[in-house]
Amino acid sequence: MAVDKIIVLKEGDFKQFVGESQVPVLVDFWADWCGPCKMIAPVVEEVAEEFEGKVQMAKLDVDENQEVAASLKVISIPTLILFKDGNEVERSIGFKTKDELRRIINKHL
Repeated sequence: MAVDKIIVLKEGDFKQFVGESQVPVLVDFWADWCGPCKMIAPVVEEVAEEFEGKVQMAKLDVDENQEVAASLKVISIPTLILFKDGNEVERSIGFKTKDELRRIINKHL
């Protein structure tokens, strides 16, 4: 799978990456112990492949990066947040199908 198409973000590079991206950024907030997070991971990978060049996909582990998660009020996971020009434009909580993810992204392209 196209894991290299998904950037792994850390607290130190989150703001700059999301703020400076020329394309919308979809960030998957997840944790290793989260079952639904593991279920949505392959869906995010497939969508990353499909939208390559149009949307940048990223993952952020909420256990390792608690400050970012707290500052964005990420309370339950998986939470997917779509950023455009550095600003949150859409948020989705829980498992989503590929079609649901496509709809969320296409609204903002």
